[in-house]
Amino acid sequence: MSERPAFPKRDDRGRITVLTDMLAAVTASLVLSLAVVLVIDLVAVAFGAAFGQSSGWLGVILPAWLFTEEFRAWRGTPGRGALAAFGVVFSLVAGMSAGFTAEYLPALASGAIGAAVCVLAYLLIWFFGIRWLARRAGE
Repeated sequence: MSERPAFPKRDDRGRITVLTDMLAAVTASLVLSLAVVLVIDLVAVAFGAAFGQSSGWLGVILPAWLFTEEFRAWRGTPGRGALAAFGVVFSLVAGMSAGFTAEYLPALASGAIGAAVCVLAYLLIWFFGIRWLARRAGE
């Protein structure tokens, strides 16, 4: 049986326990995703595309995977689906607003800004919201 990785710190149910660990993991996954998108964009430039035309919103892929694992870890907590849905809608609106504010930048940059705002907004809503729901349910 394999041991769980030491980062981010998780409890016996697989839930991330510390906000700073979750913030670091989400930030690292966002940066890694954006780096991959940048490499893909540079490859496209080699084939004649203009630089910065890839969508920075693709940076949400790895953080979304982390959030999906968190969602699964909180199985059995009443209201987690509603909280996740609210978090997705709210964070998308916040991210799109930030991305539209930076529309003068290339799509890669404005999308990256929107993705970062989206991911950080969802992180805060999820981390504090799910713990509040768990306390209400007596966990």
